[in-house]
Amino acid sequence: MSTKTRIPTAAKLGLVAAALGAAALFNRKKARDAEAEHPPAGKFIEVDGIKLHYVERGDGPPLVMFHGMGALVQDFLGSGLIDRAAERFRVIAFDRPGYGYSDRPRGGRWTPEAQMGLARAAIAKLGIEKPLVLGHSWGTLPALAWALDHPDEVAGLVLVAGPYFPFKNPSPLLMSMPAWPMIGAVMANTTSPFVVRAAGPGVLKQVFAPNPVPAKFHEEFPRGLALRPKQIRATSGDAGLVQLAQIRLSKRYGELKLPIAIVHGDGDKVVPFIHGERLHAAVPHSSFHVAHDVGHMVHWIELDTVLAAIDAADQAA
Repeated sequence: MSTKTRIPTAAKLGLVAAALGAAALFNRKKARDAEAEHPPAGKFIEVDGIKLHYVERGDGPPLVMFHGMGALVQDFLGSGLIDRAAERFRVIAFDRPGYGYSDRPRGGRWTPEAQMGLARAAIAKLGIEKPLVLGHSWGTLPALAWALDHPDEVAGLVLVAGPYFPFKNPSPLLMSMPAWPMIGAVMANTTSPFVVRAAGPGVLKQVFAPNPVPAKFHEEFPRGLALRPKQIRATSGDAGLVQLAQIRLSKRYGELKLPIAIVHGDGDKVVPFIHGERLHAAVPHSSFHVAHDVGHMVHWIELDTVLAAIDAADQAA
């Protein structure tokens, strides 16, 4: 006759707590290792007590860049976008709040408008006036907010693969969980880095589809920095804010009168091509640059198309 050994509830909770503690220590070490391997690529500026990291290259008319969700300035550096644009422009590319080496204080709602306000203050502190503003993916939203709220301060927009309009998709809400109060902090420091690491190859394949992931991306993009708990929380926070931001901003696109160049890949599996088409229809004076058979990461696959859009916006300005 056999008897089953029952583990008391308190013991089970103790085992779970020990496992989470071990995971948190492991993730903290991985974050430190990633930062040692990939130190800051640029400089820092402090605005209202918040430290922002940015890369600056070149001379000429100013061009400010905002990266997409889950990325950081190395996305623009590795693709060659910053260095190619710096042949004609003074390029300032920010790590958006919480990404890379930029701060993202807790307790605030880091909407596109809030992120734009921080970058706007930093640009003023650097003595830069009326820049062209380029955004990729989620980064198009603070660019649009800047042009809508302060149109006299922006020379023109270059919008690459942006999610401009609300659409039915539950994934942003699910992705936002590590940014939730209390339980989100636990997830971001314990389980989420493992989940993101396991899902990474599939997500990367989708982000580049229908194109293969360039070997250069694996070499240049500091994946370890993107897997840190702080950046996972920033990415999750942005995911949770995207749909309300789309609703809010899309009602105002008719107000846009400044030069705008829109770039979109017609094979984009992340942000459907119709977003670019609809924005072009809503802002008829915009130029529309289609990257044929190209996915979401246009600046990695067809960099010349993005550079042509920058030139078009600059000439129109």
